[in-house]
Amino acid sequence: MTAGRILQGIEFARPEGSSPLLLDLYLPGGASDGGTFPAVIHFHGGGWRTGGRSSLGPTVDGFGLSPIEQLMDAGFVVASADYRLSSVATFPAQLLDAKAAVGWLRAHAAEYNLDPRRIYAWGDSAGGHLASLVGLTAGAKEFGAPGRHADDAVAAVAAWYPPTDLNRMGEQARPDAVARADDPGSREALLIGAQPADAPDKAAAASPSSYVHTAAPPFFLAHGTADRFVPVAQSTALAEALECAGAAVELLLLEGADHMWSLPDKSQAAAQQATAATIDFFRRQAQNH
Repeated sequence: MTAGRILQGIEFARPEGSSPLLLDLYLPGGASDGGTFPAVIHFHGGGWRTGGRSSLGPTVDGFGLSPIEQLMDAGFVVASADYRLSSVATFPAQLLDAKAAVGWLRAHAAEYNLDPRRIYAWGDSAGGHLASLVGLTAGAKEFGAPGRHADDAVAAVAAWYPPTDLNRMGEQARPDAVARADDPGSREALLIGAQPADAPDKAAAASPSSYVHTAAPPFFLAHGTADRFVPVAQSTALAEALECAGAAVELLLLEGADHMWSLPDKSQAAAQQATAATIDFFRRQAQNH
């Protein structure tokens, strides 16, 4: 395949009171089998308070595996988008920004030779939370953004170690947890503007688990069993809820892996396995559509 190209810093939205929101666009080289390329929109992690587009966190970035470039080389257009962090705005600003990125990509489908019916969402950690919400809240009136002229639906979701139920994160934390949702000033508290225990309705409104439904798109969830930041039960519970609703879901649990696929032996094995499985999932979705 001809080498792809990367377009950096494309503005896709300008929320009131915020700096312009940018995305990086990864375009495959060569021609697509079906004339147009499937596309994946990626949302970064960082606890909704740090991080930036085109990153999968310091540990995964440090492995040098370049999962986004691997996905591009597999024949996908990839857009990695920024969103307002919790220091700028509380939820649902982050979800509205994620939906705006999906809308921008769909509106520019012809320009970048991508198939608007085959747009998928992917995210890691906080970005996995947003990707899951994007997948589960398509067309939801409570998250309608004025002026958005494009459909916000995605055809499948892949989420790495995502927070999915903010009300239960604290009780599910490991004894050796580095961070807990019910800690004062936790990432989750900063996201919703209150401690989850003090505002369970706000926590529920920001939780993908609240929006599970029969017509949910196919999901791929990947989580390490030794995650000290986001309890693995956040993925297993969402997988169970999706399955009970009759939605298609695949769950990959990587034994002994911590957040960002860290392993005790410092190897890349978990990150490699998660990346390969994610690309395989999206390939199968693209072929079946």
